[in-house]
Amino acid sequence: MQFRAAIAIIVNFLLIAALTAYGFRLFADYHAKGRWAKNVTSLLAGVGLMLLAAALLLTPANAVVLTQIAHTKISRILLWASNTLLLAAIAAFGLITYSRPLRLWHERKIESDLQSELPKIP
Repeated sequence: MQFRAAIAIIVNFLLIAALTAYGFRLFADYHAKGRWAKNVTSLLAGVGLMLLAAALLLTPANAVVLTQIAHTKISRILLWASNTLLLAAIAAFGLITYSRPLRLWHERKIESDLQSELPKIP
């Protein structure tokens, strides 16, 4: 069992290192295109808030409560809630993405209909 645990730790470390390197590569590409300034502030603020939440959460008293909660079935409820919210976000993105072209098409149709009703003045 020691060998399997060592392999799992090494694979996890390599996976995290690869994802970190890939993230830095994407950030470098994003930076090179010049579109990073407004989003990097949101990214840094988000990371800062996550670190603040972790710092407030990881106290000895909270660790005891988290251990007690971990022995319940709350993780399954949270997993279902998370998946539901992610699917709702995907659906909302799809609706927003596809409704805009339909709205623009409808506006153009209304405009052309209005133009055809105007009298032709030479």
